[in-house]
Amino acid sequence: MDMRDDTSTAEEGERTPAIAVAGVIAAMALLAVGNGLMFGYIPVSLGAAGYAPTWAGSILTGLSAGGLAGCLLTGMLVRRVGHARAYMVFSALIVLSNVAVAAGLFPLAWIAARVLYGFAICGLFIVAQSWLNDAVGNEIRGRIMAIFYVAYVVGLGVGSFLLRFVDIATPQAPLLCVAFAAISILPVGLTRLRQPPPPLAASVALARAWRISPVGVAGMLAVGGLSMMIAGFAPIHATASGLSQQEVATLLFAMPLGTLLFQIPLGWISDRTDRRYVLVAAGLLVVVAGLAANRFDGSALALMVAIYVVWSGASESIYSLSSAHASDRARKDDLVALSSSMLFAWSLSGFIVPGLGTLLTAFYGTQAFMYVATAIAALFTAFVLWRLRINQAVPEGEAGSFSPMSAQVPPSTEP
Repeated sequence: MDMRDDTSTAEEGERTPAIAVAGVIAAMALLAVGNGLMFGYIPVSLGAAGYAPTWAGSILTGLSAGGLAGCLLTGMLVRRVGHARAYMVFSALIVLSNVAVAAGLFPLAWIAARVLYGFAICGLFIVAQSWLNDAVGNEIRGRIMAIFYVAYVVGLGVGSFLLRFVDIATPQAPLLCVAFAAISILPVGLTRLRQPPPPLAASVALARAWRISPVGVAGMLAVGGLSMMIAGFAPIHATASGLSQQEVATLLFAMPLGTLLFQIPLGWISDRTDRRYVLVAAGLLVVVAGLAANRFDGSALALMVAIYVVWSGASESIYSLSSAHASDRARKDDLVALSSSMLFAWSLSGFIVPGLGTLLTAFYGTQAFMYVATAIAALFTAFVLWRLRINQAVPEGEAGSFSPMSAQVPPSTEP
């Protein structure tokens, strides 16, 4: 009987049910709908109530602080209770966070709620990524993770679009987010996906990661801040500039399209040349788009949407290109430490830079985020150009393949 059970388990491991994998992906896409809706709802509702934009910036910084804690503590929780229970815990925290926002417009309570949300959403992504990595074989892992990231980006866009239809004078938006979070638990609660083994403790070794791939680590440091600046502060600035709720929703809906439009062609090119050249191109696009956003700020909505699509898409591409470049230069036994260090670099930047943006907003207005994002991209581009001069490319045939990723999703700690 034991032998039959072992055989059955092994067979299930060899043929992971597609519907089980799809369940995890669908669950995270549903959470993304709520995330996209809340990114727009918070600054729009605060602006409509007459609160200064620094409140929205502080709430965004709180979310990033929670995310940093989630990146550091999720592994310990998963080792104690396993992936499925950890997923349920994090989902419950998401629901509690959105309920706190729905209770009324109390900015200090909203900061605490978004800290909790940041912690939980980061933990959920780490759990989901490691679960999927364990469930599928090497031959399809790249495609599955690409579908995972694309589904999340589409969910963000759908959530942003829903902002057009909610009444911000009522708790409709956070209650919708509660509903999406609750529904997302169902496919995971009913999943037949086997539990992965407990994750090993992965130490952060930034100096070692820097020796492996300075450009990869620098890319994560750059894009953690870039993502929070562009995706987080765009609705804050748009609201402060007088755009209507529907116009803010349109802008936020369009921005994820940049991720889908830019990552695949840039990734295809990077697989056929030194990825650093493509990183330079992406960095320059971010700089040009940032300057254009500042120059044409307040222009026709269609023009601003086009600029932000390029701005968002190019910055998101830096994330996946940097990850692929770092993996190209790592040995197999370096991958876990490298991934953990990249995760830490992304989280640290995603916490510090929004705080800086919020501080500058208090003195220079909401357009300060444009200067911060443009400066980060310019410094990163200059650094990659310098590395191109002093260091050779990875020999042809030794590089891996590109996979699209979202800069709003924590890097996987899986090798």
